[in-house]
Formats: sequence, C-alpha cells, structure tokens
Amino acid sequence: MNELSLPTFNKGSQVIGEKRQTLAADLKKKYEAGTDLRELAEETGRSYGAIHRLLKESGVVFRRRGGYRRDSRKAASN
Repeated sequence: MNELSLPTFNKGSQVIGEKRQTLAADLKKKYEAGTDLRELAEETGRSYGAIHRLLKESGVVFRRRGGYRRDSRKAASN
C-alpha cells in the first residue's frame, strides 16, 4: 500500500487557497483509511482543532469516539 505523505507547516501559519483544499483532501483520505485525528495533527504539525475543521470542511463522516466497544450491558449481565 502506498503511504500518503502529508506536508508539515509551521505552527500558526495559515493554510489557504489551493493548499488548504489539497491538504483537506489528503487528510480525508488518511482519516477514511483509519488514521486517528491526533496522529494526523502530529504528522502535519497542526492542532487537533485545525485538523477537525479541515476534515469537516471536506465532508468527512466522523467515527465514534473510543473505537470498538462491546455492549457493556450484555457484558454486565453475564
């Protein structure tokens, strides 16, 4: 599998125009492939909130928090 490399940015620098659209599309691909939001933030040097905003702009359907969990009520009744 070909690993998509994301650009890094200086903290506080603005990402606008075509670069922003390209970054948002690349982040969307990685997120939909299973990469965690925090990993994306670390890889790009952007904040969690900035990554969340870019993903939202790109139309991502966000995963539930915490990953897979069994139904706690079923586990408690056994």
